[in-house]
Amino acid sequence: MLRDRKLFPVWRGIWARGGSSGGWTETWERCLRWDSPAARRGVGPIWLVLCRGGRATLTQVCERGRGAIGLPSHLRVLPPLFNIHQVPKVVQEDSIMSGYRDPYSTALDCVLSSFQIHNETINIWTHFLPTWYFVWRLAVLCSCLDFGSDPYCWPLLVYMLLICVYPFTSSCAHTFSAMSTETYHICFFFDYGALSLYSLGCAISYGHYVMPECWVNSGLQRWFVPVALLNSLFCTSLSCYSRFVELWDPQRSKVLRTAAFVVPFIFDTMPLFYRIVLCCGGGCTHTQALSSHCYHLVFAFLTCFLFTSHLPERLAPGRFDYFGHSHQLFHVSAVVGTHFQMEGVLADMLSRRSWLLDHGGPPSFLWTIGALLMGLVLNLLIIGLFSGLLLWKRSGHFPLFFKKTVKD
Repeated sequence: MLRDRKLFPVWRGIWARGGSSGGWTETWERCLRWDSPAARRGVGPIWLVLCRGGRATLTQVCERGRGAIGLPSHLRVLPPLFNIHQVPKVVQEDSIMSGYRDPYSTALDCVLSSFQIHNETINIWTHFLPTWYFVWRLAVLCSCLDFGSDPYCWPLLVYMLLICVYPFTSSCAHTFSAMSTETYHICFFFDYGALSLYSLGCAISYGHYVMPECWVNSGLQRWFVPVALLNSLFCTSLSCYSRFVELWDPQRSKVLRTAAFVVPFIFDTMPLFYRIVLCCGGGCTHTQALSSHCYHLVFAFLTCFLFTSHLPERLAPGRFDYFGHSHQLFHVSAVVGTHFQMEGVLADMLSRRSWLLDHGGPPSFLWTIGALLMGLVLNLLIIGLFSGLLLWKRSGHFPLFFKKTVKD
């Protein structure tokens, strides 16, 4: 069997050379495992994947990536990866059996790992690359619109800033979450905070550009952004708390985290749902903006489904560890949905400008940029609170209320 196929070392191939005792055992299909009693603690076992000429190609890709950022040759070494039984339970993912990084990596190791094939690689790049697409779109808008002195553009500015921030924060969270178990939690606290601010940005843009005509100047519109600000604080608090619950009650944690993001989504999209229902009944004219919003909703529901179902990896554990698991698809679906949402907001903002200014007046600084600043400060305080609880736990001075919920 070994003569017919080549071997690519997914995990670092220490002790795979001659001179050490041990032997190969076949595990999953197309996978081999090398067990060596001489291996140093924390290094073995070594896992190899059977493939057809894949070693040279993938090694060349990784080397080019490291060479592109000017790394010295002695740093261009693939760090070892581990299977699910070699990492703490807190970092284990449902039905992902392999490809875990060292949970106590350095910051440099984490950066280098973004050029290595592991179960977080696609998660990192599927949000890092779209960040620069949204930054480019914001730069183009800055050259066309007067964000500084035109209050009508302020909701769009807030929204565009936040759709640049949330994928970048997510990419950083997936990159540096392997530094320690505490860092793992804290990285995703920031990820949740960025997502909750994104929900606030959606509410600010929807409240000023997407609101149905019959709701303009109503009590709902006046309270729409303040309630959305409270929703963002609720989202960050509940999603951060769900990480404390995850180890001893994973199902409850999943329900809490899903609810933390579904509640702001439902509230934010109420104006949009009303417009869609109104148009389905013949009460409005179908526009390009509405088409973009509908595409966004399709991808939003797909994103929620992928997040909660853990498909397809749940159907075949170990088969989608590196490519095609639900979190990667979740990232792609979220970014595509954000693209359509952005197009819908831009179309409504441009096509409804005259009518909205005549009937509703210009947006206020307080509930556009001011709301963003308030949301940023308050969400950072919440993240700091939950991060402090983790650090107190690490020092041994931890509140009794959380002692059961946070265990390594």
